[in-house]
Amino acid sequence: MPLLKKVVGDVEVNKDLLLLLIIGGLYALAISISNSFVNVYLWKQTGEFSALAIYNLVIVIFQPLTFILAGRWAKKIDRVVVLRLGVSFLSVFYIVVLMVGDRADELLILLGALLGIGYGFYWLAFNVLTFEITEPDTRDFFNGFLGVLNSFAGMIGPLGAGFIIASLYEYIGYRVVFGVSLLMFVCAVVLSFFLQRRPAEGVYKFREVLRERKYNRDWRRILYAHVFQGIREGTFIFVVSVLVFITTDSELALGTFGLVNSAVAFVAYYVASRFIKQKDRLKFILAGGILLYGSVFLLLFNLSYTNLILYAICIAIGYPILLVPYMSLTYDVIGRAKDIVSKRIEYIVVRDVFLNIGRIISIGSFLIAVVFFNEQQSLPILLAVIGGGHCCIYFCVRNISQPTNKHTPKPVTQPALNEGDGESPA
Repeated sequence: MPLLKKVVGDVEVNKDLLLLLIIGGLYALAISISNSFVNVYLWKQTGEFSALAIYNLVIVIFQPLTFILAGRWAKKIDRVVVLRLGVSFLSVFYIVVLMVGDRADELLILLGALLGIGYGFYWLAFNVLTFEITEPDTRDFFNGFLGVLNSFAGMIGPLGAGFIIASLYEYIGYRVVFGVSLLMFVCAVVLSFFLQRRPAEGVYKFREVLRERKYNRDWRRILYAHVFQGIREGTFIFVVSVLVFITTDSELALGTFGLVNSAVAFVAYYVASRFIKQKDRLKFILAGGILLYGSVFLLLFNLSYTNLILYAICIAIGYPILLVPYMSLTYDVIGRAKDIVSKRIEYIVVRDVFLNIGRIISIGSFLIAVVFFNEQQSLPILLAVIGGGHCCIYFCVRNISQPTNKHTPKPVTQPALNEGDGESPA
């Protein structure tokens, strides 16, 4: 414990908080090691964008459905059980991938469903447990340290995985990488048994919070903004990694892309968190949206690895500029919403549903473009259109009322990024 005290300083860290941090760190590292490479793995087996679209579409359909169910269970059964279910489904995903090997392309729907269910259970439970386990005096430490773990994982995971895959013959490297991810998820499941049980309480009122958008204009605006966020992220979160591989024919190059992106983002998030003030939120949301949209054009003309690295740097700067004020604004709106203390789970669930509605629209459009049109002609047009999703966020949120009293209490619900929110290489 003296060593832990040196690391965390004067913050009182209890066992559950430390366990949740370790579980979050294992999740971040497992996902960063293999997430981008799963799409490349499927691409190498099928060579078809339509197969990737179907796989990712199933993910974003099952994730919000599971999120809704997980929200109900979080108020009926133990939150820790919901977290355990999420990590278990993610473990099963990698078990199936390892078992079927080079026939994974035959099980796209099953694999997408397992991943979507895993994400839904995990993120709902993790968000709720973060709020319940942390206290006002430990919340900043928790979010900050978890951010460090995520950034560290984002830097070493893709590069390490790319090196392993490039060093070993054919699909052996992929099996090693997926096996390492599976091991980390198994460790996370084991650690979850040491978390203190948290009995459920309250009545699940998802429909009431969904209807609240009719009466609360700020809530409605935030939800529409999340649809546009999903429209950009739905397709870009998987297509860019494949474009990097197609351009370079190298998994190591994809790992280097992830390293550059995460390293720049680590610095950019720190700077954005320190210097973006509440009064300037809308300006930075607009500036971040414009930068993210401008970066899309690096992919549309003369696609090269140099342009892809420039793209990685641009989005690594653009996402913090956009997401830091945008997420703060989102949780300010949620924190002021009706019955937030008793319905915080429902507000998180509804937000995720609208985010995934945007992702479904995005991937559905992508699937139509590659199936019914010439993909070499339709894809640049599609990317140019859906790539403007983050620019549209500003026009959704610009009229949201913001408290000017500096003594206004912090929102009850604390910000936490869900899987895919600004994730590289979106």
